Amino acid sequence: MTKKKAAPRTPAMPTALDQARDELFSHILRCGVLEAAAEHQKEWLDDTMQYIGERYALTPEQLTQVRALGDRFCQPVVKRAPAAAVEPEAEAVEVGQQ
Repeated sequence: MTKKKAAPRTPAMPTALDQARDELFSHILRCGVLEAAAEHQKEWLDDTMQYIGERYALTPEQLTQVRALGDRFCQPVVKRAPAAAVEPEAEAVEVGQQ
């Protein structure tokens, strides 16, 4: 009446695309690209994509996918306005109505 446990799955080997993506992210973090100006980021990504394309023998479509991921990874995080900054405006409107 006990259930038979399934055999553990063998981990899937990462594809060349997965390895290229992971290496690109690692290079971005290690080289400080996030703090660089946009034009320097573009130059750096151009050079790095050439290297990664050759290293992993990626197709043009795969290279485009990895480049898009790299571009998105370098974009700054969108920050929300703090709640404290919104409250004074709401209070000013309420005071003006009284």
